[in-house]
Amino acid sequence: MKTTNRNNLIFPSIFDGLFTENRLDVPNYEKFSIPAVNISEKSANFVIEMAVPGIAKEDITIEVEENSLKVSSKSNDKEFVKDSENSDLKFTRKEFNYGKFRRTFTLPETVDTENIDATYNAGILAITLPKMEEKKALKKMVEIS
Repeated sequence: MKTTNRNNLIFPSIFDGLFTENRLDVPNYEKFSIPAVNISEKSANFVIEMAVPGIAKEDITIEVEENSLKVSSKSNDKEFVKDSENSDLKFTRKEFNYGKFRRTFTLPETVDTENIDATYNAGILAITLPKMEEKKALKKMVEIS
């Protein structure tokens, strides 16, 4: 079984597959892909949501060092290859990414690094970064004598 390429009437077969329509058609795409991220801000915190389907939460590591947040995973692609070595499995196309990744985010000074929390649900890793409470300015009335 072969995937269908678009027809090129000027150069019919010489250049088919040379210029891909999207980056998923690039050979070995899984080796340089990284999870998609959404970052949102609320009044009390920041939330980083990362799409990591197919990766067990035990394989994900979250580290805070100085002013950076590092999220990484171990590669479980080797386990998949090991299981398929003994079978008669041959891929025509492989787009799933179960490889390792590493993302680093620079944290603003307002993040309370001691109370960072993370949850993992349905392939979405959500990291909550609470903001530090701002010191309220002391307002004082001075009486004129």
